[in-house]
Amino acid sequence: MLPDVTPAEVRAPAAGPGQVRPVSPATLRRLELAAGGLASACLAAMEERQPWFDRLSADQRAGVLLVTQTGVSNFVAWLAEPAETIRLTAEAFRIAPRDLARRLSLRQTVELVRIATDVFEQRLPPLAADEAEHRVLAEAVLRFGREIAFAAATVYAGAAEARGAWDARLEALVVDGVVRGDADDALVSRAAALGWDPAAAVRVLVGSPPVDNPPEQLGELRRHAVRIGRSVLVGVQGSRLVVLLSEQRPDRTRTDPPADHDPHPIGRLVDDFGPGPVVVGPVTANLASAHASARDALAGLRAAPGWPEAPRPVAAEDLLPERAMSGDPEAHRQLVEGVVAPLAAAGGELLRTLAAYLEGGSALEACARALFVHPNTVRYRLRRVSELTGRTPTDPRDALVLRTALMAGRLAAAARPDTPAETL
Repeated sequence: MLPDVTPAEVRAPAAGPGQVRPVSPATLRRLELAAGGLASACLAAMEERQPWFDRLSADQRAGVLLVTQTGVSNFVAWLAEPAETIRLTAEAFRIAPRDLARRLSLRQTVELVRIATDVFEQRLPPLAADEAEHRVLAEAVLRFGREIAFAAATVYAGAAEARGAWDARLEALVVDGVVRGDADDALVSRAAALGWDPAAAVRVLVGSPPVDNPPEQLGELRRHAVRIGRSVLVGVQGSRLVVLLSEQRPDRTRTDPPADHDPHPIGRLVDDFGPGPVVVGPVTANLASAHASARDALAGLRAAPGWPEAPRPVAAEDLLPERAMSGDPEAHRQLVEGVVAPLAAAGGELLRTLAAYLEGGSALEACARALFVHPNTVRYRLRRVSELTGRTPTDPRDALVLRTALMAGRLAAAARPDTPAETL
């Protein structure tokens, strides 16, 4: 136990507030001579009390010894100049090898500081010339150990901020690469450095960034993604927020960390976007192909004002009519391949019936008269259209998609004169 120390006993009348009374030059000299042995004793105690210390490389152990020796030297200098506490303690960590803070966690560093302080308490006070200096050294060890701990925390905080800033830049590069379609090995490597599984399926969400306290809202978005067992990469590009969201892998086992059960997990992330539409791109196989999802999502965001009543979020494929009208060639292609092509392959009567039904005001009897068929035949053909396309002609929204697809097919046929007109 350290002896009780009162302020009157350890501070000289002339000392300033918070300053330790200087010890005699003879004691300072003894402390200087004992510095080397003290540092070696600290290193031996670290090896004895911390099993992981032996697993450090020779360079890292030498770095710890260097910091310890500098700390001992600074302690002696501080006793002569107590006002220099902050500068001298910070210097002990500035001379450390650059990779030492990356190899040792803050918890491990605090444990080493605690061990060094214990060794100081055992070996330094006996070097005092008298009982008064003994008390001065006892209090000085505690105060200097506290300053060393604060200096260590400052170093790790600075390293964490620098690492966070670097990660943010790296994340922005990955998101920008996906948006631009630069899916090279460098992009995959950058994503892997951020902890992203390059083989995981991914979809892209786009919307406006949060207005109030964007950093906090984006942090909340990341926390929501962790709760539902997904990974995210986030990028703010001017007036739009782009989020890469991983999909749960089909080989997920019971030993994996449990995620919140939610049939619509994306809905939990939408609240962290800003006002306006949020468009969800299709699922792609991996990060290298995620540009297709980003392309569709961004095209949907540009076209979203054309459907004011759209849900939030809305799938990019649900905005195909608006995207087609805004000049998106990919929407034209998807409409033709998803609607016109399967109907044409099934026989021209389905296309003719669908066109007559939609262009005749969706009236079943009028369509039957125009085609000279029984109304039940029209009903059967419309059911076949629904089975082949996934769109119901009697639904107003699906009817808009189907009619737009017919127009896209006719435009595509007009651009290819060799296409038989009767197929469209």
